[in-house]
Amino acid sequence: MNIHKSKVMKFPIGIQQFEENRLGDWIYVDKTAHIYNLATGGKYFFLSRPRRFGKSMLLSTLEAYFQGKKHLFKGLAIEQLETEWAEHAVLHIDLNAKPFQKVEDLYDLLNDQLTIYEKMYDSVAVDKSPEGRLRQLIRAAKQKIGRNVVVLVDEYDKPMLQAIGNEELQTEFRNALKAFYGVLKSADGDLRFAMLTGVTKFSKVSVFSDLNNLNDISMDDRYNEICGISQQELHDVFDEEIGKLAIANEQSKEEAYDTLRQRYDGYHFCPNASGMYNPFSVLLALQKREYGSFWFSTGTPTYLVQLMKEADLNPSALSGYEASASELDSIQICVDNPIAVLYQSGYLTIKGYDSRFKVYTLDYPNDEVKEGFVNFLVPYYTYSKSVNHATIIGQFVKSMERGDAEHFMELLQSFMAGIPYELVRNLEVHFQNMVYIIIKLMGLYVQAEYRTSRGRIDLLIATDKYVYVIELKLDGSAEEALAQINDKDYALPFTADGRKVIKIGANITSATRNIERWLVEE
Repeated sequence: MNIHKSKVMKFPIGIQQFEENRLGDWIYVDKTAHIYNLATGGKYFFLSRPRRFGKSMLLSTLEAYFQGKKHLFKGLAIEQLETEWAEHAVLHIDLNAKPFQKVEDLYDLLNDQLTIYEKMYDSVAVDKSPEGRLRQLIRAAKQKIGRNVVVLVDEYDKPMLQAIGNEELQTEFRNALKAFYGVLKSADGDLRFAMLTGVTKFSKVSVFSDLNNLNDISMDDRYNEICGISQQELHDVFDEEIGKLAIANEQSKEEAYDTLRQRYDGYHFCPNASGMYNPFSVLLALQKREYGSFWFSTGTPTYLVQLMKEADLNPSALSGYEASASELDSIQICVDNPIAVLYQSGYLTIKGYDSRFKVYTLDYPNDEVKEGFVNFLVPYYTYSKSVNHATIIGQFVKSMERGDAEHFMELLQSFMAGIPYELVRNLEVHFQNMVYIIIKLMGLYVQAEYRTSRGRIDLLIATDKYVYVIELKLDGSAEEALAQINDKDYALPFTADGRKVIKIGANITSATRNIERWLVEE
């Protein structure tokens, strides 16, 4: 592939402008063939991708292309495809530029950006509303340049995301954006191309209801690689730097590739598509020559946890979740089922697809997301904000690794004792969630409600030497719980793999809201 790079690789971390990237001799992974196909294959497009996945660079590249800046594309794939390089007026609206606490914040941002373009294209609007100004601006820009206009909107959903939980403000943002984006339909005759990008699709119907010819390419396999880094691109562009990463971490190059794959690969945006790497995390790992949780640390998905708790969506249900195509492609937020938002935001991704029933299997894309998200869930699902989680997790790990079930249960009992009485509603579910999160952080295999031929095990935990089968009884007895394990042969599937099976029956009481008693059988 065609790559523009210097002898010393310059990583464009934080650089979102294509022109700055090219003129500054920063590394650029060539996406221009996709851009040419996009620009020549239709007129109105919508793309959702997780944050920090290259959406802003994509729009900036489209802007330079439609402005006819041929010199910026020297040596790239599009140089061999495009022959005309016609100049168009480009209106690039960026909604990622400021926080939105009230609808006036949105109006201020739109008006500020429109003012810049009005001066550029000699536009004077009679209607002073943002939508009125945009309509007149498109006419003026076409008249001045002599060609139809290009409109690009970056992070179209930013105001909506920031207003989750505030229905009144959501409605105000929705109405304002609907009027603004509606101009794209009425101005059809004056437009050459329009593209809107964002994280989610939750407001597509309500916001884009008048723009019914919008082509959503978010799950189109032709554009699977338009953002992010593919496996082939990783090898072609960064092989030398991965060698340096390997040396810094005392690894072979093959081991470094494997670590990068486990931590940052795994995003699948359509059935049977190749996995994509998070570009932000890959670039930082190569620059710093260390493996970190770079993507997750750049944003706090509080709204996602809020949606999960409102929907009573348990963390244990996320791994291996089965979703329909319509569920993943959801066009509005559903408080009862936030799976679509978790998927579109990049916290879950496609791991399998049943073409017969059109059902997707979802899971965390990689270790970076899984570790980051589970860590983030700890205070929300354990109600523990002051505990040193690393210390606690270390104690849990040591007890499970040495087969000390008694100490493990003592730690759980102690941990639950610090939970405020009024915060726990469903004790059994809460206990499952808490243990699931703790075990996930321990890095051990854990499955809540593991299915056997005879029923469901409440919790299954496995180390390299031990398998723990745990059954819980709310306001029952530890004897009943242990008897259920034995009566239904829950341990039978694990008796032949060489590991020691440890059965734990425990009861939780409503009176103490804690584990009262447990029995261990080996």
